[in-house]
Amino acid sequence: MNTEKIAARRLSLEEVTKLSVKDRLFVSADTAELKLPDCYVPAFLTKSGEDFEGGSITARTVFQEEVSCLPGDENEAGIYLADENGSETIEVLQSAGVVLDLALFVPGGDKGSLTALYAAARQAFGADIVQIWRQGLKEVPDVKVDILEEQIPRGRKGSDSPKRDRRAIDTYPTRADFIEFSAGWKPVVEIHRPIVDDTPTI
Repeated sequence: MNTEKIAARRLSLEEVTKLSVKDRLFVSADTAELKLPDCYVPAFLTKSGEDFEGGSITARTVFQEEVSCLPGDENEAGIYLADENGSETIEVLQSAGVVLDLALFVPGGDKGSLTALYAAARQAFGADIVQIWRQGLKEVPDVKVDILEEQIPRGRKGSDSPKRDRRAIDTYPTRADFIEFSAGWKPVVEIHRPIVDDTPTI
């Protein structure tokens, strides 16, 4: 396990409420899936400290996990800030690398082209460095679509027509699987129809 010891100080609840979402802090690395006692990870608050209610703080780690804690509770791991003059030393979990979760379109998609793609990645980053942990191959239809997001209606049916927001034009329908839609919105996929401008020209 790759860790680094850094000087830090534990923040009180009052200090945490003064932090913004841009402030880098350290929270417990202990999760339900992975038990790492007395180890911390870099993180950022999900919203400004002053906007949290009830003393419970939620932070998103650099590993895209959300951690909730009560900074004022001495029985919890707490939230730390790097400080050269800090009275404590904490062990911070380092990143081993990055797992790429990409949507790659390979024209034709035969086995030879996929093998060449993996070989090129290994050549660029080193043999045995690039590991393919999950490979989901999916053929895509030769059709272009508009991907929009539509607001999920609330209240009575038929009260208002749902609002729409265009997310991507002229793309493949499988791209919708990789777009993060806003809370309260749902994806809508429609056959792409080019916009024709009938404005007369001179």
